[in-house]
Amino acid sequence: MSDRITGIKDNLEKLQSRINNACQEAKRNTTEITLIAVTKTYPADDVDLLKQLGIDDVGENRDQEAALKRTQVQADFNWHFIGQLQSNKAKSVVSYAHLIHSVDRSSLAKEIQKSAQGVDKKQAVLIQLDLDQSGPDPTRGGLWPTELMALAQQITDSSHLELKGLMSVAPLAENPAVAFARLAEIRTEFLKTYPQATILSAGMSDDLEAAILHGATHLRIGSALLGERPKIG
Repeated sequence: MSDRITGIKDNLEKLQSRINNACQEAKRNTTEITLIAVTKTYPADDVDLLKQLGIDDVGENRDQEAALKRTQVQADFNWHFIGQLQSNKAKSVVSYAHLIHSVDRSSLAKEIQKSAQGVDKKQAVLIQLDLDQSGPDPTRGGLWPTELMALAQQITDSSHLELKGLMSVAPLAENPAVAFARLAEIRTEFLKTYPQATILSAGMSDDLEAAILHGATHLRIGSALLGERPKIG
């Protein structure tokens, strides 16, 4: 076994221990949690190693990198697009994404619908919410919570979109537990209208415990699994 896969394996074991402990505290089953390995900036060789460790889900933030890397990776994965998505990249992302996490505006939903319809694909999507109470943060993406239900209705009315749930990132200046508690309240109300949309994509390397405590089903983990990111440029 190479040093690289040994290092990732060790990190994975530590991650699984954290997830197990968090689930125990939250009185949840670990089978409710999907680990998404965020592979942005990491090479395709690293992605292939993940398959050997039993990881089936990988996430990318940028279409240009994701589209290329997918052609370089040998193993089959569920590809998650988790970054801010420009409308003109929708067609490309629809061509490979198992789940798009970052739908945050009507115009983007329309473009994804158009692209999915063009290839006769039912595209699974999440609505990304902005939890920053100081006001929307355009650098991180996300829909203001008051606009959630209108976009959810638009998506469910779209022939080639499937609303699977919600996604969010904890604000930089706030305790993640407080932010995710607020997200859990929003989700509770949301599920009354859209009970089938059960995915909650929340939690990263530094705040996964708080996310699990407040209902996260999908964790987006990069550095805690794959180590320090390679420098680019």
